[in-house]
Amino acid sequence: MGVKTFQKLIHHWKILRGDNVMIMSGKDRGETGIIKRVVRSQNRVIVEGKNLVKKHIKQGQGHEGGIFSVEAPLHVSNVQVLDPVTGKPCKVGTRYLEDGTKVRVSRGLGASGSIIPRREILKIRTTPRPTVAGPKDTPMDLVLEQTYDAKTGKGMPDL
Repeated sequence: MGVKTFQKLIHHWKILRGDNVMIMSGKDRGETGIIKRVVRSQNRVIVEGKNLVKKHIKQGQGHEGGIFSVEAPLHVSNVQVLDPVTGKPCKVGTRYLEDGTKVRVSRGLGASGSIIPRREILKIRTTPRPTVAGPKDTPMDLVLEQTYDAKTGKGMPDL
C-alpha cells in the first residue's frame, strides 16, 4: 500500500447531498443513484446503494460481528449530476434569475440548460442545532446590552 498524495480540496462544490448522479467510472459505471453524504475533507461522495464493499466487523460488547456490505466513498470526479429534463449526465453551472436568486443549471453537450432543483433534504441538518442554552452560552440580556454609543463616544476605552 502506497502513501496517498496530497489532493487539492474543492472550495466551490457543485454536487450536493440529495442530487441524482450517474457513476462515470468504477465497478458501478453507468448506474444512477442519489448522493447520501458528501465528505468535503476528502473530495468524496457516498452514493446510496452503490460501490458496496464487504466489511469484516469483530464482535464486541453490545453488537454482533460478521461480514457486512457497506457503501464506500467515490471520488467526486467519478460522478456527474443528471440533467432533470434529458436524464443524461451533465456539468453544473450557476445562473441568477430575474429576481436575483442564484440557481444551478445543467450545461455541457446535450444538456437542456434547465434548472437543477435544490432537494428538500438540504433543509434538514445532519446535526441539529441546540435549542437550549448551554453553560458556556452568553445570556441574551448581556448580548442585547448596548455598551457603546457612537454619537457621544460613551464606552470608548481610555488609551
